[in-house]
Amino acid sequence: MFKTKKLNSLKTALAFGALLLAILSCTISRVEPLTTPTAPSANFTPDYTGLGTPVRNSNLIGIPMQVGYGYRSAFFDVYFTDPLNTNASKHEGGLDMPLDKSIDEARISIDLAIYSINSYPIRDALIRAKKRGVEVRMVMESDNMKDPVPLELKKAGIPIVGDRRQGLMHNKFMVVDRAEVWTGSMNFTVSGIYEDNNNLIRIHSNKVAKDYLVEFDEMFKHDYFGPDTVAETPYPYVVIDGMPMEIYFSPDDHVANRIAQLLRGAKQSIYFMSYALTANDFGEILKDKSQEGMPIAGILEDSQIKSGLGSEYNFLKQAGMSIYKDGNPGLMHHKVFIIDQQIVITGSYNFTSSAETTNDENVTIIFDKQVAARYMEEYQRVYTQAIKAQNN
Repeated sequence: MFKTKKLNSLKTALAFGALLLAILSCTISRVEPLTTPTAPSANFTPDYTGLGTPVRNSNLIGIPMQVGYGYRSAFFDVYFTDPLNTNASKHEGGLDMPLDKSIDEARISIDLAIYSINSYPIRDALIRAKKRGVEVRMVMESDNMKDPVPLELKKAGIPIVGDRRQGLMHNKFMVVDRAEVWTGSMNFTVSGIYEDNNNLIRIHSNKVAKDYLVEFDEMFKHDYFGPDTVAETPYPYVVIDGMPMEIYFSPDDHVANRIAQLLRGAKQSIYFMSYALTANDFGEILKDKSQEGMPIAGILEDSQIKSGLGSEYNFLKQAGMSIYKDGNPGLMHHKVFIIDQQIVITGSYNFTSSAETTNDENVTIIFDKQVAARYMEEYQRVYTQAIKAQNN
């Protein structure tokens, strides 16, 4: 009898243990693993304008530069040109230096989509990469392919595909080793680097690199340009070291809708620096926000205001906003919105209907207070120059 009771007790213990194990297994299976946030579907448009906005405050460290301004974090760099620098006329020590360094460090591939290129240092770095076995591919605006530097790159064996379309291949991006992306408003030209106001960002991310490679291959491999392209961005929303970013391409991704959404959602302020602003929808949103009492201020390229191409300059001025003509003898070439001093919209995309419907363009939206602060510093530099020119 004692053995029977002992056996029954053992069976009960085993049964209880099995039940406990089953409960624990169910509990564990319900715990979400700690993983990097995955990209949502291509039509995902998160709204960061309300409460709980996931805007971070990164730690950006200054990068010493001879001509220009640079700031670095673990996975993200941001640069600005400095056309007022007394050394800018020497055409040395500018933003071509970090670009050359990145090209020289490439070991696998360089994929470059650029509207225009005439920088000899960048030319030489690309040829060096080709000679050491790096796969170098390029896409360009056809109208600029007959310039000396593209012809020399082709002679060195670098394949270059032109858009051959009425719209512009207006992108400015480079993907290195399928792991980092350079983009912004800057063409790889002497004037773009040393005479014009431009910004350049460097993003270390396999996902962002994949986004840009898909877009590059649409053009280089499949000859899809302008409205022929399709929305295939694999990771339109990414989080890099805690910093949310969004990646868009035009005309594929209907960029204007997203920009308009963010402008309408502004709660505190909107600042902008824009080479061209002719999109009536953006002008109306800025007017509405200004009439609500929100501070709105912007700087536009003087030559575009005078061009008669439908600039919103007069409309915005008459609505009472603080809008200025730039004072740089070169081009004020930024395409930037700064929203609530927390969100930065930048890239190759001018705020025009052609950028939305016919040109090939790229846009990066960054949700970070420190990045926005650096762009606000650039805004202040451009503003100071505009006021100085206005008073002379």
